[in-house]
Amino acid sequence: MKNKLFNTSLIGSMPRGDEILKARRMLKANMISLSDYEKMVYEKTKEVVQMQEELDVDIITSGEIARDNYVSFISEKLGGVTQMSMAEMLDYVDDKREFENILNTLDVPATSIKNAICTGKLEYKGEIVQEELKLLKSLTNRAVKITMPGPYLVTRSMWLYNVSSKFYDSKEALGEDVIKIFKKEIKKLQEIGVDVIQFDEPVLTEVVFTEGRPRTFMCASLSTRKDPTEELEFATHLIKSVMDGIDRSKSIASLHVCRGNWSKNESILLEGAYTPLIDLFANINADLLALEFSTPRAGELKALLEDDRIRNKVILGLGVLNPRLDLKEDTDGIYNRAKEALSYIDKEKLWLNPDCGFATFSNRPVNEYANIRAKIQSMIDARDRLRKEYE
Repeated sequence: MKNKLFNTSLIGSMPRGDEILKARRMLKANMISLSDYEKMVYEKTKEVVQMQEELDVDIITSGEIARDNYVSFISEKLGGVTQMSMAEMLDYVDDKREFENILNTLDVPATSIKNAICTGKLEYKGEIVQEELKLLKSLTNRAVKITMPGPYLVTRSMWLYNVSSKFYDSKEALGEDVIKIFKKEIKKLQEIGVDVIQFDEPVLTEVVFTEGRPRTFMCASLSTRKDPTEELEFATHLIKSVMDGIDRSKSIASLHVCRGNWSKNESILLEGAYTPLIDLFANINADLLALEFSTPRAGELKALLEDDRIRNKVILGLGVLNPRLDLKEDTDGIYNRAKEALSYIDKEKLWLNPDCGFATFSNRPVNEYANIRAKIQSMIDARDRLRKEYE
């Protein structure tokens, strides 16, 4: 991948559209063929890629069009995993009162939210996102990024004690098999060729920011609460083990973290500076941290960038677009936010991206393509202004 200043990319998911959602339902009901469904995914992915190219995004993502959602899709890829709705999981939860509080907090039907649950010994079937990467590479000659749910998120979201404990002694034991599977997938992704491999770990903020607040499905809320220090040590082990499996001569290793993207109501989403996560950031061996920063809920930049273990040690993928807001961001605002970051880090260590994806739920995206295009354009305009100044 060419070395450019202020590279831009999307985080991952894009709205799938009613046609794709309907097709998924019809596929499950055997009302359309797999080949017809794949043709629709191809055309929608092509549109997403073309939009990014037209806007001059540097590193292209697929839009995750074929995925049910950002994590539950792995139930279609791994043996020993079953997709369940939140409503279906209620029968297996010990603390039903807390679980029902979670369901009441969500502003979408519980039947529409899916989770991938460990219901047997995990089995790697040979492919998780490889076909998505192949499709992406067939549609663009630009640098590409493939996204995966992070190993900590996957482990926590899959662990439902009353079911999963029949096959694994502990969540930690389950995590070791997740590491093995991810390393196999990484090897195959790099054989295909990929410029950036991104792992999504929004659940990390649930560990440190949920005191006194309801837990949410997005944050793998089924898993038993533990001391935050223990959880972060476990998360560090899982993420670092997977990151260490990436050959850095072939791909950049990226971690994405945000504070929740399941509602357009900012007041009920998590908030807090990255300070409690800095030890983890410093120890996981990532090349790039793609972090939410466009909202005041993310705290001050200096809370992260004044730390010597982070400043100029990794690339900051600065979140400059709020995917939940319909209005486009002001280019001057993005430029000024980037300039603030540049007061702490070198120009070679700054990239630009949205805070998160644009399609939290498969049946209810957080934004529309017309708005998304305008928002991305603001980010690109700010990037071009920065390049003109710093190149």
